[in-house]
Amino acid sequence: MRLTRACVDLDLTPGTRVALPENAASHLLRVLRLREGDACVLFNGDGYDYDARVVAAGKRGGEVEILARRAVDHESPLRIHLLQGIARGEKMDLILQKATELGVAGIVPVHSERSEVRLEGARADKRLAHWRSVVTSACEQSGRAWIPTVAPPQALRDALAGVSTPGMRLLLDPTADAAPRSLAAPGDAPLTLAVGPEGGWSPRDRAMLQDAGFSGIRLGPRILRTETAGLAAIAALQARFGDLA
Repeated sequence: MRLTRACVDLDLTPGTRVALPENAASHLLRVLRLREGDACVLFNGDGYDYDARVVAAGKRGGEVEILARRAVDHESPLRIHLLQGIARGEKMDLILQKATELGVAGIVPVHSERSEVRLEGARADKRLAHWRSVVTSACEQSGRAWIPTVAPPQALRDALAGVSTPGMRLLLDPTADAAPRSLAAPGDAPLTLAVGPEGGWSPRDRAMLQDAGFSGIRLGPRILRTETAGLAAIAALQARFGDLA
């Protein structure tokens, strides 16, 4: 039987007891109705799952005993970093959730020339916290014990300046000649995939990406929406070079 997993921002050491943070307590004790003696699994993003048992369950919170630590090897050998043009509302949530399930290592939300969403100041901070929550929940569901990074929303130029590591750089472009099946294996180097916003990359955006070393690839004869295109590309790359059978 699959045990419930919950992410907690705590140091987890077998043989100790910890108080559940409010969100975890609400999910485990009030939504799932776990009681004293029930088992659960906690993780904190360090690459391990921690078997635990509820030892106190009350209206104001709960406490668990950490029983054991287990290494979790659910990460893809293909380290994909998604440079994603910011999409509206639930579309962006969908992209983040499914990209996490498909095994991306990190996500950089970007403003580009044709972006329909602009985030600044407190609104950007609030949206970033929400996006990180979406990614954490996707890890809980998919069994990942490493949590992909989600960078603050930023301009495309700034995001490109931050892509300092070597590796393959791909730009989704419906006019490109190359396809995922024609690519050489990236080896151990990371792969950065750039996906445009709902309005697509502008000519200036595309020129900026190409100047930064990004090569265009296409996924087929049809034009895909931003919430479809990146996920389809990640799945194709994982099937060719990663661990998606």
